Amino acid sequence: MQVDAKLIETAAAHPRPLLFATISGAHLYGFPSADSDFDLRGAHVLPLREVVGLVTHMETIERGNQATAQQDGLELDIVTHDIKKFITMLLKKNGYVLEQLLSPLVVYTTPQHDELKSLAPGCITRHHSHHYLGFAHTEWKLFEKEHPRRVKPLLYVYRVLMTGIHLMRTGEVECNIMRLNEEFRLPFIPDLVAQKTGGPEQGACHQPDADFHHQQVERLTGLLRTAHETSALPDLPTARPALEDLLLRVRMATLNAPDNAPPAKDCT
Repeated sequence: MQVDAKLIETAAAHPRPLLFATISGAHLYGFPSADSDFDLRGAHVLPLREVVGLVTHMETIERGNQATAQQDGLELDIVTHDIKKFITMLLKKNGYVLEQLLSPLVVYTTPQHDELKSLAPGCITRHHSHHYLGFAHTEWKLFEKEHPRRVKPLLYVYRVLMTGIHLMRTGEVECNIMRLNEEFRLPFIPDLVAQKTGGPEQGACHQPDADFHHQQVERLTGLLRTAHETSALPDLPTARPALEDLLLRVRMATLNAPDNAPPAKDCT
């Protein structure tokens, strides 16, 4: 995927030095509609002088569609966390930040981003399954209560369950539903993806058989629970010391160059 120049401009205009910015959401999951917005996610770096006082400001910076967002027809939002907060979430079985860190859709990157990615496997535990079970449950409830039912939450249910099972079995993060389906071979997934990508972002589902999908979701939920029980992944992350070392080095570097961003790598 070629990164739109306006996404790069948005990252460049961020009020704090970025460690990285990647694309998440439907574009990462493999089912963007023509009108899907771009979800930029990442980490920024607060200077040392702003984190040693009584109050830490701007730990999370969010610029959403309502505030800024439409740039020449391109809808986007960007959410970033200070590196300490990002690492803290990474160590707490947070699948969101894990997927954002490892997203192959990179808008802005630095050598420290590469280092953080190299440490990501040491953050993955068998308890990440709880994130995916909870996410799937929330999206299924959303699918059930809406009338007409939309294809988007249904695809999210399948995507997160498949990602969770694959993660438990292999220790690898895969978010693209079509690549995941090469393993799971669910015959209805291509049709659901075609409905989503060929219609509006909030389009209704053309295959609203809730009983059928409930059976499928229950089966995959059972597979995820079994994968958790049999996973060879550790119970606790192993990368904490290396992540603390990275955090200290990144933070101390701001003492000498508080207004300079980490050196970026070309993502065009």
